[in-house]
Amino acid sequence: MSNRSDIAPDTVSVELTEDGVVVEYLDGRQAFYHGVPTAVEGSIQTAPGKDTHVLITDETETSGILVYVNDLRTHDDILEETGVGRVILDDGEEDELFPGVTVRDNQMRTEVEVDYDVTNGRVFVFEEDELGERSFEIVEA
Repeated sequence: MSNRSDIAPDTVSVELTEDGVVVEYLDGRQAFYHGVPTAVEGSIQTAPGKDTHVLITDETETSGILVYVNDLRTHDDILEETGVGRVILDDGEEDELFPGVTVRDNQMRTEVEVDYDVTNGRVFVFEEDELGERSFEIVEA
């Protein structure tokens, strides 16, 4: 398989703009997720084989944690320097990224489910590959 491992995320800065979502890593670099995220209720399942990033903000919507799901390309040291976390799941496995936010692997698809009775931030899911990207916000059902 791979020598990549789970990495605990650190808190990163977040800015929600009318053009997308900006995440500032601990090393000062920024990632920009283009477009206004599409609202989906309760949970989402990504397309197969896509890179999946999950951003969970705090109540202020100015900071949060960013976790890559099943990313096998980014070296552990880079994730630790940026503050981005990673979780590696086998088919059928699940993990709780944050209280009330569960992620599971289902045949190369990532499912993210939110229990808003437990979490009170916002949850965004970014799905991308070399052909494009899509962004979603999981909202209360």
